[in-house]
Amino acid sequence: MRFSKSEPTPLYVSRTDPLNPLSSYSKHGFELDGDVWPSVEHYYQGMKFKPGGLRTTIRDADHPAKAKKLAAKNKKSARNDWEQVKETIMTRGIYVKCRTHPEVAEALLATIEQKIIENSQFDYYWGCGRDGRGHNTFGKILMAVREKLREERSTAERP
Repeated sequence: MRFSKSEPTPLYVSRTDPLNPLSSYSKHGFELDGDVWPSVEHYYQGMKFKPGGLRTTIRDADHPAKAKKLAAKNKKSARNDWEQVKETIMTRGIYVKCRTHPEVAEALLATIEQKIIENSQFDYYWGCGRDGRGHNTFGKILMAVREKLREERSTAERP
């Protein structure tokens, strides 16, 4: 990836870093779609399945990686429209996490205009991929949520 000298230095994040508040693995729980989710990753993986049973097991997993593994083991049972809704699900999870935890929203807003890049060598959909030509869907979602939070803040500050 090439960047012009006038652009701010991009921010590279890992979706799986539990210590980064912008990651989907960070333990910033929130309530959405009738459940309390321990992380965005739990929510994202759980929403692949119908309510109850497997969704509950995924929600209750003690680590986001375990939630992901449970979902992967059962991918044949995933909802039929998953490919069409997965970005919306991730966006909703990140947005509600930010609205639930003001410190996460502040961390995202503090990136100002930086391009946010999910730094995964192996994931060309959510991340930038090894050669930087990945879709960076996770980074794009973070930037879209940042813009929405910024708009909401601007609207709230108007007299």
